[in-house]
Amino acid sequence: MEAPLSTWPWDNLGICKYLLYGPFLAKWLYSRSQEDSIKETTWCLHILIICFLRCNMYVAWNSFSNMLFLTRNRRIIKEGVDFKQVDNEWDWDNFIMLQAIMGSLGFYMLQGLVDLPLWDLRGFLAIIILHIAIAEPLYYFLHKCFHGSYLFNNYHSLHHSSPVPQPLTAGHATLLEHIILGAITGIPILGSCLMGYGSLTMIYGYVLIFDCLRCFGHCNFEIIPHQLFQSIPFLKYMIYTPTYHSLHHTEKGTNYCLFMPIFDVLGNTLNPKSWEMHTKISVESGQNGRVPEFVFLAHVVDMTSSMHAPFLFRSFASTPFCTRLFLLPLLPIAFVFMFVMWAYSKVFLATFYNLRGRLHQTWVVPRFGFQYFLPFAAEGINNLIEQAILRADKLGVKVISLAALNKNEALNGGGTLFVNKHPDLKVRVVHGNTLTAAVILKEIPDEVTEVFLTGATSKLGRVIALYLCRRQVRVLMLTTSTERFQKIQKEAPAEYQKYLVQVTKYQAAENCKTWIVGKWITPREQSYAPKGTHFHQFVVPPILAFRRDCTYGDLAAMRLPEDVQGVSSCEYTMERGVVHACHAGGVVHSLEGWTHHEVGAIDVNRIDLVWETAMKHGLKPVSFSKRQINKLIN
Repeated sequence: MEAPLSTWPWDNLGICKYLLYGPFLAKWLYSRSQEDSIKETTWCLHILIICFLRCNMYVAWNSFSNMLFLTRNRRIIKEGVDFKQVDNEWDWDNFIMLQAIMGSLGFYMLQGLVDLPLWDLRGFLAIIILHIAIAEPLYYFLHKCFHGSYLFNNYHSLHHSSPVPQPLTAGHATLLEHIILGAITGIPILGSCLMGYGSLTMIYGYVLIFDCLRCFGHCNFEIIPHQLFQSIPFLKYMIYTPTYHSLHHTEKGTNYCLFMPIFDVLGNTLNPKSWEMHTKISVESGQNGRVPEFVFLAHVVDMTSSMHAPFLFRSFASTPFCTRLFLLPLLPIAFVFMFVMWAYSKVFLATFYNLRGRLHQTWVVPRFGFQYFLPFAAEGINNLIEQAILRADKLGVKVISLAALNKNEALNGGGTLFVNKHPDLKVRVVHGNTLTAAVILKEIPDEVTEVFLTGATSKLGRVIALYLCRRQVRVLMLTTSTERFQKIQKEAPAEYQKYLVQVTKYQAAENCKTWIVGKWITPREQSYAPKGTHFHQFVVPPILAFRRDCTYGDLAAMRLPEDVQGVSSCEYTMERGVVHACHAGGVVHSLEGWTHHEVGAIDVNRIDLVWETAMKHGLKPVSFSKRQINKLIN
C-alpha cells in the first residue's frame, strides 16, 4: 500500500494534466471583459508567467548541463543518464503545477491585505533575512528528517533513485515533499509581504533565483572555480556547489543544506571531502577526461532533426525522431544556428555511453544533410572529417566510425581519402558497411531464389550482388551502365557469374517478390512489384510504404548489447537502444580489437565473419521475424 501523499493526483492524466492551468487562463481572460475585476485577477496572469519562466529555467539548465562539448571535463559523476532515469523523471514539472495552486492561494490572501507595488528595495533585504533565518534552517531540519527510515523509504528514496543528478532531478520527488518545499519557499515571500515590503519584482526574483540555485546544485558539472574559495574562504560556507550537493546523493548521511553549507557545519553533517573534491574537479577541468575507445562521427540530417539532440529536449531525444508540432515555431532558431554551425565549423561531442567498461562517444560534424550535396562544400566537409580523425588519433581513440554521408563514396571514397593521406594513423577508420550488408543479407530467407536489386552498382549493391550469387540466388541488377555491371560480374567466381543479370527497367521485376532497394524509388516504380513483395532497403531516406499489398523492411539496424550503460537518446528514427548497422559495425570493430581500416570497397569474404562476431558480442538485428531470430540463436 502506498504511503499517503506519495503519488500525484494527476499521475494518470498524461499530457492532459496541463489542462489544470486552464482555469488560471480562463479566469484572467474573463477578467479582461470585466474591467472592475481586472486588478483582482491579475494574479492569475502572474502565476502563468512564473510557471512558464520556471519551466524554461529548468529546461535551459538541463540543456546546458548536457552540452558535453562544454561540460565533459567538469562532470562530477561520469556516468551517463539512461532511459530508466529519463522515464522516471518524465513528469519532473509536477511540482510547478502544485506550487501554482499553492501560489494562487497565497496571492488570493495577499489581495485582501496588501497592494503589491512593482518594486521595493526593502523587500529584497527582508526576503534575504527571512530566507537565511527561517527557510534555510527549516529545510535543513526537515530534509534531515526525511532521511529517517520511514520517511526515506516511503518518500525521499524516489528523489535519490536517480543515479546521475540533473537539473530535472530537482523536481523528481513525491507530493508530500513538494508541498513542504512549496511552503518553505512561500514563508519568506509571505513574510515580506505581510511586513509591507513585498513587491512583484521580489516575488519573481525570489522564485526564479530559488529555482536557479536548485538547478545549479543538480547540474552535475562544477562551475565555481576553486580559486574563488581560496581567495574568500568564508564564501564556501555561504553557497553550495554542484560537487557539494552531488556528495549528498552519493553519501546520503551528509550535506543536507538547502543552499548554505554553514548549516551543515553547525549540524555536524558536513562531508569532509566536500571542498577537497571540489578543488580536484576544478583543477582537472582544463585537462582532457577519459579517452574514448570508440567514436561514431555523425552528422545532422535536417533542421528539424537537429533539435533531436539530448542537450536540447531530453524527453524528445529519448523517443524515435519524428516531426512534432512544437518544433515548428523553433525552426527559425534552428535556421540561424545552421549558419552559426557553418561559420564555427568545429566537430563537437554530443553523447556517450559505456559498453563492457569502454567509453563510446558520438561526435557530430556541424553540417546538415543537404550541404553534403553542394559541390563547393565538399572540401570543407572533408576538412572537418579529417580534423576529427586527427583529433581522435591524437587523443588515443582506437576506432572512429563514419556515419552515412560522412563516408559518401563521391565525397571521400568511403574514407579512403583520409587513410591514404595519413598512412601512419593509429586510429582505425571504419565505415561499418560490412555489417550493414550482413544485416540486409541475413534478412533474406534461404528459400529465395531471385531478387531485384536497385542501386546495384553502389558500394552496398555490389557486395550484396556478389554475396547472393555465391548462394546461387539470381540477382536482377538494375543499371544502365554495362561497363559497371560487367566489372562487378567479373569479381564473382566464374561458376557464379551467370546468376548476375543486368536489367534496365523496373518491368523486369514484375514476377520477383524480393526487392532490395538501394536507390530511392517512386510509388509508380513500386507498382511494378507483384502482390506480396517484400521491400528490403538500404536507401536514405526510406522509401514510402505505398503498397498495402506489400511489406517494407526497416533500414539496417542492430540493438546494442543489454549491458550497455548511459544510453538516453534515440539515434534518429531508431528505437531505444538501437543504432544504424554502420554504427554497430564500428562498435564490433572496437570490441574485437581489429587493427585494420575498413574503408572503400566492402570485402565480401568478411561478411559472415563480421556477422558472427556481432552475434558473439550480443548485438541483435531488429527487423528479423521471431522465426529468423530463433533460427539464428539455435
